[in-house]
Amino acid sequence: MSDERAVNVGETIHRLRVARNISMRSLANASGLSANAISMIERGAASPSVSTLYKLADALGAPVTAFFGTPESPRQVIFLKANGRSRVPIPRGIWEGLGGEQFVGRVEPFVLTLDTGADSGSHAMVHTGHEFVFCLQGKVEYEVEGQPFLLTPGDSLLFAAHLEHQWRNAGSMEANLLILLSGFDDGDRPLAVHLKKHNP
Repeated sequence: MSDERAVNVGETIHRLRVARNISMRSLANASGLSANAISMIERGAASPSVSTLYKLADALGAPVTAFFGTPESPRQVIFLKANGRSRVPIPRGIWEGLGGEQFVGRVEPFVLTLDTGADSGSHAMVHTGHEFVFCLQGKVEYEVEGQPFLLTPGDSLLFAAHLEHQWRNAGSMEANLLILLSGFDDGDRPLAVHLKKHNP
């Protein structure tokens, strides 16, 4: 939705980097990203993936919530209006946070909008916890332990996330998924695992 709150990630990264007196080269070394990639993100010329945000957050010593303009202290109750969601463009799609970035518990609900041909990469993902997927629009194929599941609007899938899994937009139109990651181990970052392919 056009009125949802877009996140100016580049500006935030630049502000945090300058405030901590960290050079772009030092940030690149600490995050494992190239200085050129960071420069492009700061200038708004590239859209970082969620996994890239986690790498930058670690390198900057900041919580990932700093990139969403949300309070750093997690809360027990999160209410979001439709136009208050965090939206982060990723290559071939959009990630929309549904409060997990502010919540005290181990729950990550989000919506993924996937362009035609978008996928999770050539390697299967594995992480702790559970994964629930609900297809809102389009056709998305999930593969869990080699077994394919084709999700169309209204279909859902629930599985133990330690099973190898991959996804791809299998249709000829944009797809939308509601995904809930839950019960993951403390310190695990299943959201970053999900979008690791899309590093700039």
